[in-house]
Amino acid sequence: MSETITVARPYALAAFDAASKSNELKSWSETLQTATSALENAQVYVLITSPRIARKQLQDLMLAICGGDKLGKQIANFIKMLVEAQRLVLLPEITAIFEVMRAEAEKSIDVKVTSAFELNETQKQKIVAAMKKRLGREIRLDCETDQKLLGGIIIRAGDKVIDGSARTHLTELAHVLA
Repeated sequence: MSETITVARPYALAAFDAASKSNELKSWSETLQTATSALENAQVYVLITSPRIARKQLQDLMLAICGGDKLGKQIANFIKMLVEAQRLVLLPEITAIFEVMRAEAEKSIDVKVTSAFELNETQKQKIVAAMKKRLGREIRLDCETDQKLLGGIIIRAGDKVIDGSARTHLTELAHVLA
């Protein structure tokens, strides 16, 4: 894993540099995420790892998946370069590193909230306001439900975790009483 990140980092840095200079961080991000999602398809993954598929065909396939003629010249060249260097399998790592750099540049952070029940808009706004104050960044909120929590919420922001779930509190209480 660390080896793939080491190999992916220069590609991510190059992509970020090109996207920053052209002020197209969002479009690069969307394209990289689209390409990464395509690799999650087993049939596409088999194609990109097959030595029988010509690189030109693979380039055409990946460019079509990513938007074809709508792509900017730089991002299209980046995808072609990944195909030529046989580095398409690194796209998930490249995309992850790119997203971290983008969030840092935009002074934003992805916050994932897991709750036992669906949150309403007022609750979401309160969480965003509290996390913005605590982290000093713009918050991109992603909410999901998990009824196994019983109640409360778990907030994940980068490497920070705030666990206010009833399940965790009950588990801690059981350890104290044991």
